[in-house]
Amino acid sequence: MAGGITETGEPYSPFVGLVYMFNLIVGTGALTMPKAFAAAGWVVSISLISFLAFMSFMTTTFVIEAMAAANAQLRWKRREQEEINDSDSSSDYSDDDVIRGRSEPVETRPILSVQRAANIDHFDIVERVEMGQMASMFFNKVGVNMFYICLIVYLYGDLAIYAAAVPVSLMEVACGNHSCSAGSVKYNDTESCWGPVRRKDAYRVFLAIFALFLGPFTFFNAQKTKYLQILTSLMRWIAFTMMIILALIRIGKGHSEGHPTVAQISGVPNLFGVCVYSFMCQHSLPSLVTPISNKQRMSALVMADYILILCFYSLLSLTAIFCFDSSLLRDMYTLNFTDNCDVLSIPVLRYFLGLFPVFTISTNFPIIAVTLRNNWKTLFHRDGGTYPWVVDRVVFPLITIVPPIIVAFCTHDLEALVGITGAYAGTGIQYIIPAFLVFFSRRHLEPVLGRDAVNKHRSPFHHTFWVWFVILWATFCLMFVTANIVLTDVKN
Repeated sequence: MAGGITETGEPYSPFVGLVYMFNLIVGTGALTMPKAFAAAGWVVSISLISFLAFMSFMTTTFVIEAMAAANAQLRWKRREQEEINDSDSSSDYSDDDVIRGRSEPVETRPILSVQRAANIDHFDIVERVEMGQMASMFFNKVGVNMFYICLIVYLYGDLAIYAAAVPVSLMEVACGNHSCSAGSVKYNDTESCWGPVRRKDAYRVFLAIFALFLGPFTFFNAQKTKYLQILTSLMRWIAFTMMIILALIRIGKGHSEGHPTVAQISGVPNLFGVCVYSFMCQHSLPSLVTPISNKQRMSALVMADYILILCFYSLLSLTAIFCFDSSLLRDMYTLNFTDNCDVLSIPVLRYFLGLFPVFTISTNFPIIAVTLRNNWKTLFHRDGGTYPWVVDRVVFPLITIVPPIIVAFCTHDLEALVGITGAYAGTGIQYIIPAFLVFFSRRHLEPVLGRDAVNKHRSPFHHTFWVWFVILWATFCLMFVTANIVLTDVKN
């Protein structure tokens, strides 16, 4: 996710790239969005999610421009090195020319002076340069460390959300009342699940089982296969389509219970975090965009994807808040269908909706954990150095898996976990880092390429105003969310 230069993978068409991006963005965050919509009011929610979709689209174009700049720099340095090697072995150059070629700093020698590369578009995205490598190319040491810290915090939040979501789903299915009489019941964690075992205890039992089964994968390498991706994507779309259709049918029959408010400012900070988390894709763009065979209209492709995702999120959330009583919406929206036969009367399908997050999230957890472990290693990596076996094989996996399990043990409030992760670490990954990447990539390459060289993947928002607008927006949002949390704690 944040490493260096890797294989690009098998090429695919722009349409397939659009589908992959759609599947990447639409995930766990979408299941927590209906409750956040209900808390903020439907008019405020539609307005905010539309603006946040626009902001996420803008920073996505920033990352793509930075990827092209990184490819240009790598290609230029490679050709400069070839020219130096050729000059060493060629008798056509004088000793003074060779010395001048060696002594002139690479960063200040114009790329356009390399005659052999004159007909090559240096901004072609052909090498997959991950965000960590781009940070190393364009940031100083402090900036690189801040990048990895931000990414690590985000991944910890991701793991905590996953570690809570699976046991919550299992607890609701195991402890819920599936007799078709519990549609309007809101359970308390202290209520009984199995005899003397409370629901809270059952959740922690499932959490322990989850940690014991999936935790050991952190000590090894895990990779999601192509067929597993296809299976989880298929399950996701069957579930989302079912929920939208079932809610529309209930609304159409006049059996809906939802009377959502128009606006509720107190729900905005959490909605902001949920939306940022739900539009997250910037950290995975290099592996997603690089294999696309035709990148001529990347901005249009990305815009189409964001419009589709915005429409999908709006449809899912609006049908939810008008179908169900807002006070009964669950943190995990699928759970609203598991014990309400007015909406879904087929037991097998109710269990499918209740358990589908268990499978899809469980397949992602080891991959995210291994990514986090590797980023810890990169953060403390020293050139030419290796870690002792105990540190490499035991310490790094433990500091990866233990903190999110502890967080999940203390709370299973998914809406809060998603909101906080999105509002803080998500703001860094989605807004601040892309803005600084594109800003410093332009400054870094301008003395090399000259002002006449044009990045064909340049963001439509190429004016510096937009970079500072994103940074100011991110700063304002962080201050607003923090102030809301502090004021809420003071009131309580």
